[in-house]
Amino acid sequence: MTNQVTCIHAEPLRNYCAALFISVGMSKEEAFINADSLVDANLTGIDSHGVSRMAIYLKRIRDKVVNPVCSTKTINEAPAAASLDGGNSMGAVVAYQAMKLAITKAKDVGAAFVTVRHSNHFGTAAYFTKLALKHDMVGFAATNGPSRMAPWGGRDPYFGTNPFSVAVPAGKQLPIVVDMATSVVARGKIILAEKNGEKIPRGWGMNQGGEVTTIAREALEGSVLPFGGPKGSGIALLIDVLSGILAGAAFGTTLKDMYANFNEPTDTGHIFGAVDIRKFRDLANFKNDMDQMIRDIKENTPAKGVTKVFLPGEIELRKREARLKDGIPISQPVLAELKEEGRKCGVLFDLV
Repeated sequence: MTNQVTCIHAEPLRNYCAALFISVGMSKEEAFINADSLVDANLTGIDSHGVSRMAIYLKRIRDKVVNPVCSTKTINEAPAAASLDGGNSMGAVVAYQAMKLAITKAKDVGAAFVTVRHSNHFGTAAYFTKLALKHDMVGFAATNGPSRMAPWGGRDPYFGTNPFSVAVPAGKQLPIVVDMATSVVARGKIILAEKNGEKIPRGWGMNQGGEVTTIAREALEGSVLPFGGPKGSGIALLIDVLSGILAGAAFGTTLKDMYANFNEPTDTGHIFGAVDIRKFRDLANFKNDMDQMIRDIKENTPAKGVTKVFLPGEIELRKREARLKDGIPISQPVLAELKEEGRKCGVLFDLV
């Protein structure tokens, strides 16, 4: 096990990752969208969805099971809705385009949803909902994934960890940014723990025999657990319906595993939404009310053992400020992977 880390500043890390993507055939613009989504995850402390994913993304492009050039097509479209085919392109770029389309439509009609089929893993859902904040809109994003989580009461994986995010603008206060998997923990954190030789807390996952385990490898071979028991399982089901079945993408056990299947596309599905607050009420008054709600919650008396009440996204946004200043801590195994990818891609490793 190693806890040694090296702090790398965001800009050179982003540039290096973009250079790796460009080397495997991606356009400069799309390479930087992908790189920015990964580095943004690291900046906010979601290291499991950050640059530790570079190796698997690049491998799937090299193995020709992911298209490095985005080829999104519109399948169906209406004033407040659209359905896109991602063309088996990189998930972050497809998701970026879909969220932008939802925002554009919401400006006209007030609220809009866009589904995506034939896509791939898109990183953190919050990266896309935060795009709506720039337009003073409420953003929504959700995606399904390969079978990692047994339905409540079962032991065989069926649902993905199926994360979703909602971002809500405020005035003088920080925005609310909810981003969570429907499992107790994102599976990427278990992958990172296994990569770093660390044990996982009890309650994160169970082994193939249906027993709770603290061994990361056993949890990866078995199943992660839903948060809130049947509640998390129910929300995972709904997300699979919206981002899988509604989108016309794979769902349940039909969705392929990007870490295990290097012969077939994953056919991941997503759904994005945007709500233009101005179409419902005065924007300034909405923000004032949001600020009041946030102040009220922040002033709530902390429970025993708690020093401060935090709102969704607050810790991540403050961590982003700190990491922009001090650098992003990257573990030695992940740093070694990035260096090796530079060797494979013919890109100079100049981060340390």
